[in-house]
Amino acid sequence: MIGWLRGERGQAAGDPVLDLARGPLPITIRRHPRATRLTMRLAPDGSELRMTMPRWGRTADALAFARSRAEWVEAQLARVPPALDIAPGARLPFRGRCVEIAWQKSAPRRPVVDGGTLLVGGPPDNLAQRIRRWMEGEALAHLATDLAHYCMRAGQPLPELRLSRAQRRWGSCSSGRGRVGKRCIRINWRLIMAPDSVRRSVVAHEVAHLAHFDHSPAFYAMLDSLFDGDLEEADRWLKREGRGLYAPFG
Repeated sequence: MIGWLRGERGQAAGDPVLDLARGPLPITIRRHPRATRLTMRLAPDGSELRMTMPRWGRTADALAFARSRAEWVEAQLARVPPALDIAPGARLPFRGRCVEIAWQKSAPRRPVVDGGTLLVGGPPDNLAQRIRRWMEGEALAHLATDLAHYCMRAGQPLPELRLSRAQRRWGSCSSGRGRVGKRCIRINWRLIMAPDSVRRSVVAHEVAHLAHFDHSPAFYAMLDSLFDGDLEEADRWLKREGRGLYAPFG
């Protein structure tokens, strides 16, 4: 039955679940002190339905709302990209192109890109984990170069760089003006799968936030002066292809 929620009063105890035609979907409800209304989003990988509501909101109302939008949830689930196939012979997106995974027992455990091939050895049973760790390492190395480049152009001291595994945001910036006083930029590691210009546009965006912690005309003027590419095209690529970067890995 589409739209029945387990976890309401009179139903089975435990975490709330929305029963859909394709199976039960877990629901995570978060009360936020600044929330003024109920919002609902599907996790990019389709693993759960995420609901945010004011502190004074009623859980029963949130669950009833989810039930009323069951058809919308089904439609969103249909758009979730399929899991990446991490196996010999499979093709993997890397820096805007696809490389074919070539596993050889005698090859080095650390993956190496050779033209259109990703050569990798080592045990085949943990291939997906090792390739993901390698991709995160590649992301960190390329992002560090990007960050140094744009900070130099902006005349900004180099902040701390961290990889993000967020499922909604490509990047974030902490200006160091709060209590912690630490400047830090976080960039989603999955951007290593996107074209270089797209990844670099996100880094330039966050560097511009180091000087302008808003989206004012001054911020966009700095971003235009920093980024040495086509911002509109990079934004269009992310809107068109970005969801696919969140495909489950392995």
